[in-house]
Amino acid sequence: MIRTPRRALLALALALPSLLRADAPAAKRPMTVEDLWSLSRVGAPVLSSDGKTAAFTVSTYDPEEDRSNADVWLLDVATGDRRRLTTNKASDSSPAFSPDGKRIAFLSRRDGDKATQLYVIPLGGGEAERLTDMPLSVSNPKWFPDGKRIAFVSSVAGGDGTPESTKKALEAREKSKVKAYVTENRLFRYWDRWVTNDEWPHIFSVDVATRKTTDLTPGSKRFFDLQEGTGRFDISPDGSAIVFAANATEPPYRTINYDLFLVPAAGGPPKNLTPDHPAADGDPVFSPDGKTIAYTREVKADDWPDYRRLALLDLGTGKSRMLTDGWENGVGSISFTADGGTLLFAAEERARTSLWAISASGGAPRRIWRGGTASGPAVTPAGEVLFAWNDLSRPNELASVRLDGTGLRALTTFNDAAMARFALGTVEERTFKGAGGDEVQMYVLYPPGFEKGRKYPLVQLVHGGPVGTFGDNFHIRWNAQLFAAPGYVVAMVNFHGSSSFGQKWVESILGAHPEKPFQDVMRATDLLIAEGSVDPKRMAAAGGSYGGFLVNWIAGHTDRFAALVSHAGVYNLMGQFASDATYGREHSYGGYPFTNRDNVEKWSPNRYAAAFRTPMLVLHGERDFRVPVTQGLELYGVLTAKGVPARLVVYPDENHWILKGQNAKLWYGEVLGFLGTYLSK
Repeated sequence: MIRTPRRALLALALALPSLLRADAPAAKRPMTVEDLWSLSRVGAPVLSSDGKTAAFTVSTYDPEEDRSNADVWLLDVATGDRRRLTTNKASDSSPAFSPDGKRIAFLSRRDGDKATQLYVIPLGGGEAERLTDMPLSVSNPKWFPDGKRIAFVSSVAGGDGTPESTKKALEAREKSKVKAYVTENRLFRYWDRWVTNDEWPHIFSVDVATRKTTDLTPGSKRFFDLQEGTGRFDISPDGSAIVFAANATEPPYRTINYDLFLVPAAGGPPKNLTPDHPAADGDPVFSPDGKTIAYTREVKADDWPDYRRLALLDLGTGKSRMLTDGWENGVGSISFTADGGTLLFAAEERARTSLWAISASGGAPRRIWRGGTASGPAVTPAGEVLFAWNDLSRPNELASVRLDGTGLRALTTFNDAAMARFALGTVEERTFKGAGGDEVQMYVLYPPGFEKGRKYPLVQLVHGGPVGTFGDNFHIRWNAQLFAAPGYVVAMVNFHGSSSFGQKWVESILGAHPEKPFQDVMRATDLLIAEGSVDPKRMAAAGGSYGGFLVNWIAGHTDRFAALVSHAGVYNLMGQFASDATYGREHSYGGYPFTNRDNVEKWSPNRYAAAFRTPMLVLHGERDFRVPVTQGLELYGVLTAKGVPARLVVYPDENHWILKGQNAKLWYGEVLGFLGTYLSK
């Protein structure tokens, strides 16, 4: 890769802590799963209105209680000095500065709280005060500009949709001996929860002085973001209105489409701002003058795997214009500079997430930082951008850079001392000719103490999605350094269909989901063997979700691997119509079972079970509604009936992801133990 001198300087600045660690005299050892879970997890920064102070969270894990605890920290942007603001045993999250910068609102579930509530604490010290007593959890607090009220999201249920009726509905639900779910809707459950219980997210405000709570969207029965459930909304600079994103379709939800809605700050019927746009609109942010809303927009409807463009909506005319149409990097984390002339955002770009700036009047996006995975950028009035970042060799920390890309500063080093103890693998970014002769990108992580010319076992890590990527990031659930630590070469191929390489690349696998990705992974394997560092008799492939699907496909199409690991992997495409969201399946599978059954079955791994012979570890969560647990059970049942060596791990308390500390430790133990059994031979 060719870099300008400035980019090289930035890369050196970010690598400096690692270089310093490499010179440390103490003996180093490979990282373990216990080490991974002992690291602090640093959240994205939130700025005070004057830009002088940032708030962020730091989470730590308590192995004895098998729980994480997050506290709110404060950072002096100029000096880098930081201090902990909250020290309660309960996790504190979502800090938000009051307009005068003297108080912080945050979320917590403290003694006596039946659900997460809204608290406020002075920056100068003192006890936190609870402002809400909502029956269901509070999320996403935002101060009104006058500092007298705070807006937040909380769900209501039953009756007239008030907090009072919600409490009664919850009590009745708890006492009822009937627990049945009844629905006629296409959307009836999501991720790990059922959505048939008449619960709806509303935007509320609470008066800080009197603690009076007001429902700003009374009677609303619209879903917000289903994955997070917290609602993406913003308050106008004059405090008169709130914009939010919500589903605009009606039951039985044959389709889902997110539009932007505007509601008066005093409450009332929301107005749909984008009613004529059939695809998703989201992530709205007001401009500093309140005349424009920046937001993300997709142009292909019906859950087509489309990328998010940056758009501006003129509230005076009601018309939108695209700023990044044709620029195929998906946009997220939007913010304005103080003068409203520039927008800042994060966007994926060739397996990294970089920071970009673009003029509000138009033009090409300008990259201001690249070097791993950035998130949560926040810009000060002086034009300094604070953000969180990590890469394959470094967990999340805070940094800052000026809008012109200069002046990079590391702001936190919570994990540097711990990481200095570990011998880490070396990361290389590679490209090779994949399916159809197309250039395919991958990361290769060589094990600690790698010696050129010596042959090592290979582990192919296969990412999920497939519209996703194995990026330059420090993954907690699929940490590449942990996979390399036993002495394995780890390959992470961003095959056809991966995000961050353009829309054509994403669409190249529609209707034939495993075909080109399988070829890409095989060609990457051939390349690494030919280079002489991989033992072809000691190779494995492991993946989750779509990655598990591709591992299951591999099982029926080659026996070159010594072991396979399928976590939450799709085994039977017909069975995926029991998934939580069947929207867009016809695009991915080339049809529905009732329109093109032959094509659906053609690309389903279960069709090729006669060729299964590779030992396989199957892992699944019982609360996984995205890839129902029956997929893993069916796969395991076929393997054992056929006499293929197999091992099953099912988590009754986990969903599509393994999130609890002790469960995660068991997961790594099972996966690395299984690989060790077959790769050591």
